[in-house]
Amino acid sequence: MEEGNQEEDNVTRVTEFILLGFRGPQTLILFMFVLFLLMYILTLWGNVAIIILVSTNHQLHTPMYFFLCNLSFLEIWYTTASIPKILLIFLAKSRSISYAGCILQLYFVFSLGSTEQFLLSVMAYDRYLAICYPLHYNIIMDISLSNKLAFCCWLAGFLIVSIPAYLITTLTFCGPNVINNLYCSIDSWIVLSCTDTRLIELASFIIAIIVILGSCMMSFLSYICIICTILHIPSVKGRQKAFSTCSSHLFLLLIWYGSTIFLFVKPSKKMSLETNKVMNIFSLIVVPLLNPFIYTLRNREVKECLKHLTALASVLTINV
Repeated sequence: MEEGNQEEDNVTRVTEFILLGFRGPQTLILFMFVLFLLMYILTLWGNVAIIILVSTNHQLHTPMYFFLCNLSFLEIWYTTASIPKILLIFLAKSRSISYAGCILQLYFVFSLGSTEQFLLSVMAYDRYLAICYPLHYNIIMDISLSNKLAFCCWLAGFLIVSIPAYLITTLTFCGPNVINNLYCSIDSWIVLSCTDTRLIELASFIIAIIVILGSCMMSFLSYICIICTILHIPSVKGRQKAFSTCSSHLFLLLIWYGSTIFLFVKPSKKMSLETNKVMNIFSLIVVPLLNPFIYTLRNREVKECLKHLTALASVLTINV
């Protein structure tokens, strides 16, 4: 009886985890802190600016900008779920995180990440309809359909991650509590668990295939159709402008899908976490930073609205 109690104590003694973060010279850590802080501020500024701009300009009340607003809102919370804690780790102020806090961070980071996968594929489909079927676009992609698609993206993203999140709560931890990563990821929990993790590894692998590879295929198939349509544009200038826009979108999609596929589409999670840290930087901060500038702030309509707002602000300043 006493032996059983001792075993139970060993299993349940881990109540918090230590996030290791990056290791290196203090100057390098300080540089990374400043870099991450600036990128986080720019990400928040860019995405908040898009939401305000689209909300206050009726000419931007279209399905495309509706999806972009959803993406911006998502990116604000996606980065906020991980970056502030990472900044504290860089400062060595707070490396510890409670068991419940780690579960919540994992759930929100992965739910928002899954929602982004779905949302990017829906945005690619929206552009496919707009470019390949311009005469029927307003009939097909009306406000009702765009609302339903956005709602389904959010619902599916949060529901599908509840499966691995629940399975993680069934794991036990009776050994080291140091997470060799920037945040609480599924890989980190699996590495630290002292129980059988085959079920959660299989579940997360299947979910990664459905979410990441499924949305990736839909996004790139949409852009292949878009490129085929662009090739038939008679104007050379028109083709160059369209290719410029598509190439920037594809570049961003390659970074996003490339990093997420590398991180999550693999049968075994017990791989090099040091390599994963570098790839996590792209999915956690680089893509959310680039999204508003590539998808929105380069668009002609947005530039015109910004010029109008700037001119209006200048007039108001002069009058004051």
